[in-house]
Amino acid sequence: MSRPVRIPADVDRPDRVLGPLTARQLAILGVTGLLLYALYGATRAFLPLPLFLLVATPVALAVTVLALGHRDGVALDRLLLAAVRQRLRPRRQVSAPEGIQPAPAWLTAGRDSADDEVAPTPLELPARGVTSGSTAGVVDLGPDGLAVIAACSTVNFSLRTPAEQEALVGSFARYLHSLTAPVQFLVRAERLDLVPQIDELRTHAGGLPHPALEAAALDHADYLIQLSRHADLLRRQVLLVLREPARPAVVSSALDQLRRKPAAAPIDPAARQAAEQRLTRRLNEATELLAPAGIVVTALDAATATGVLAAACNPDTFLPPSAALAGADDIVTAAPITDLYDDFEDR
Repeated sequence: MSRPVRIPADVDRPDRVLGPLTARQLAILGVTGLLLYALYGATRAFLPLPLFLLVATPVALAVTVLALGHRDGVALDRLLLAAVRQRLRPRRQVSAPEGIQPAPAWLTAGRDSADDEVAPTPLELPARGVTSGSTAGVVDLGPDGLAVIAACSTVNFSLRTPAEQEALVGSFARYLHSLTAPVQFLVRAERLDLVPQIDELRTHAGGLPHPALEAAALDHADYLIQLSRHADLLRRQVLLVLREPARPAVVSSALDQLRRKPAAAPIDPAARQAAEQRLTRRLNEATELLAPAGIVVTALDAATATGVLAAACNPDTFLPPSAALAGADDIVTAAPITDLYDDFEDR
């Protein structure tokens, strides 16, 4: 009879090669040790051992902390590498899929050469655009495939009885056991804009059947105004992200993975349609399997998915993801100046 094997909660955790050390940690510590030993062998003839230890000990301690330390679940060496990459990248990036065109000669005639260092560069995002699919907005990830985003309702787990909690866990476990492709549950906090609720209360307060109800509605609108002025209101949003590759997976060697191909071949429309169908099927399965747990899965259309992506790229914005943002293929027109002025006067 086979014995059960405990699977760690963090399935992406690297394998331990020697004790608690991973292969990456062993490589960092081993290379550092060899370099220090080689440096000692080269300087032992004229540099005393205590003086060498005085120099080598801080370096060894710094590398040890860098290899073994973690911050928010991320290794310190990865954070250092990310910081270096961020520092070396251009500071000004703009959305320009067609590329940055050079400025005309008459505009750059008297400009200092130092201004060229802060010239904008194209912003490369994983999402190329959002199109309307059969059931949800489909996020085009270019050569990486397609993805759909769905909003999930929350369940008050702590107020349930132990039997109900066990049933909820079992329902969610059945969905996890049915997965054949990676999924992502994203829990994000966003700013809560109470202006629509306040405007709706003030608009419909006069039509209530009793003066007491009208006064209560206006008082509640005033309370929301004071609440938004004295507190930074946040709300939690749970998103389910499903992703499908547009091309079949190809096993490549380590040398091929290190090489950077200049451009990928265009995706076949038939392969794209097949990926959309697989995403639709997986979204329907998630909706059916999470329903017994009390979780309502709502697919986001193209406009709402665009708003979610825009809010994720700019977390400090006051614009909620549910705002009527223009899609990738929509034509944007400006409102008349008189309408904007009238709206400003009403406020």
